[in-house]
Formats: sequence, C-alpha cells, structure tokens
Amino acid sequence: MMIARWNCEAKFGMKSEALALLKEWQEQIGAQVGIETSRTRTVTGSVGAKEAMIQNEIEIDSLSELDEFFTKFGQVQMHADWGKKMNEVIVSGSTFWEVFRVVD
Repeated sequence: MMIARWNCEAKFGMKSEALALLKEWQEQIGAQVGIETSRTRTVTGSVGAKEAMIQNEIEIDSLSELDEFFTKFGQVQMHADWGKKMNEVIVSGSTFWEVFRVVD
C-alpha cells in the first residue's frame, strides 16, 4: 500500500474555506473517479508545521492506480471548475504531490 499526499497552503484567513472545498472535492469529484472517502484523510498544520498547510492523503495500491486517477480527473469538468474556486483560497504555487510507501 502507498499514500499519495496532495499538499497546499491556505491563504491567510481562508483555511476553513479551503477545507470545505477539499471536502466538496472528496465527496463529488473523488467519488466520480473511484476514490472512496474511507481511503482518504485530511490533516492540517499544528505544532512544528505551518498552520496554513493542508494535506489530503489517499491510500493507493500502486503508482498505476494514482496515474489512473490523474487521467480521470482530467476528464471531469467539475474538477476544472473546482480548481478555479480552490485557486481563490490557496497560495499560488504551494501545491505539490508526495507519494509514500507504507511499511508494515
């Protein structure tokens, strides 16, 4: 198993809006491309991390599964519209993906 983690940083005072949009993405867009909410988790910065940091983790079985999700995202118009809304509440250039292997 692997964890694919999408990172972004909320603009000052916009963290709750960014979290609401991320939840909307999970429930509507993620569901359309086959991501089960039971396989996701959202965390935010607290102690020793930027308070504005938001991370959305998705459990995946392989990199090919993640690649399939990326391909499917590109075909969902709602994802493009959501991205424009998310752009209003996060710091431009702060997004990036990380992938981790889970060690048993």
